[in-house]
Amino acid sequence: MNKKVSFIYIFLTLFFIISISTIYSAQAILPKSYNNLFIKQIIWYIIGITIMILIKKIGKSYIYKIIFFLYIVLNILLLGLLFFGKYINGARCWYNLFGFSFQPSEFMKIVLIILLALTINNFNKKRNITTKDEFYLIVRCLIITFIPSILTFLEPDTGNVIIYFIIMISMLFTSKINCKWFIMLFFIIILTITSLYIIYKYYNSIFVRIFGASWQLRLERILSWKEANGYQLTNGISSIGSAGLFGYGFKNTPLYFPEPQTDFIFAIFASNYGFIGSLFLIILILVFDTKLIKLAYKKHGTTKYVIIGLVSMLFYQQIQNIGMTIGLLPITGITLPFISYGGSSLISYFTILGFCI
Repeated sequence: MNKKVSFIYIFLTLFFIISISTIYSAQAILPKSYNNLFIKQIIWYIIGITIMILIKKIGKSYIYKIIFFLYIVLNILLLGLLFFGKYINGARCWYNLFGFSFQPSEFMKIVLIILLALTINNFNKKRNITTKDEFYLIVRCLIITFIPSILTFLEPDTGNVIIYFIIMISMLFTSKINCKWFIMLFFIIILTITSLYIIYKYYNSIFVRIFGASWQLRLERILSWKEANGYQLTNGISSIGSAGLFGYGFKNTPLYFPEPQTDFIFAIFASNYGFIGSLFLIILILVFDTKLIKLAYKKHGTTKYVIIGLVSMLFYQQIQNIGMTIGLLPITGITLPFISYGGSSLISYFTILGFCI
């Protein structure tokens, strides 16, 4: 085993133990029909690790050759969701196949990382990079990101759209383009958000006509997150806050809240193991991310940018998931990587890790 990447296997083992035990614990406050979730998660882990090892053995070059084809296929699948997708919690994000749910946007994140990494790496090979070259790179990356973003936005799934753009911006930031582009981008983002807020606040009828009533309700939920008056958030925070230093113990979450196995899995872990356990998990996650960053700067070419894309995706999801669970950020339905239950997301993480080891 390569010593440079051996840490990945160590952390994955720890994440596996935490994930399975926490999902099993979450089943205590779920209906009996959910009692096999931890078994399914074990199966997803086995499938994910198998895919990761296969990619390492087969090599990356073949997948690089067909990545644009996979990008097209996934865009078609995202489009198909608008007509044939399974309707869950107000969104059509999943296909239901033989009793299993498949979420194309999870795999689009991986294909997007690889396609952007190849694009940026080809750009970096140029000797005399001009402003025109930089502009064309940004346009290409925007087009690659914008197409799946529109389709994912229409599901609607705002969380993954944000992840797409965070991946793109992070990867461009570490390329050889001038920092002036990011200053311009910052002002464009601020201007866009401010404009949308003004339309929503002072011209609400126009906002509803453009985006629809469902998006008005979603925005109202985001803007009111500080009040912490939702059933899910209130019970989640209460479970965490009352857990003390060492928690209530395994399978002893005091209150019920929706989605304890996915969106609010951190609340289950924190209520079981308290402040000490929560601190351990956060440190474990941060050390894993830091080691991936160090690995990125030891690599060259496309692999370097693949790892950067992976870290940006993981880091945002970790902050967002833990932040929303403790009431510091709005609830967006983002899961905790490698810990939350979910086949599509877990397999996608292992797939991209196969390109890093």
